[in-house]
Amino acid sequence: QVQLVESGGGLVQAGGSLRLSCVASGRTFSSYAMGWFRQAPGKEREFVAAIMWSGDKQYYADSVKGRFTISRDNAKNTVYLQMNSLKPEDTAVYYCAADRDGDLIFILPNLYDYWGQGTQVTVSS
Repeated sequence: QVQLVESGGGLVQAGGSLRLSCVASGRTFSSYAMGWFRQAPGKEREFVAAIMWSGDKQYYADSVKGRFTISRDNAKNTVYLQMNSLKPEDTAVYYCAADRDGDLIFILPNLYDYWGQGTQVTVSS
């Protein structure tokens, strides 16, 4: 079992930056692919970014490409999401997720095995 705890959310003005962190329990974190998703009120959960177990490959949704960066520190059991040039449409609850198949990157949330509780990001105009 893996437990994921997100932090770093908050209120920021448009154009600002935030860095989200997700700390995982357990010894197997380094073998998992990790993803970030978000869900705005009344909308479905959507893919944001993902990273393979080694950190060698990342994948981004078109809506955040060039603005967000996903990274990981396996020694700290932590995955990060650096969010720059934030827009009001980025407002959502952000979730991190872990996939036991660390060599593959999935964009569908139902293919991930573990989820955090989420952290709120609000971008004001």
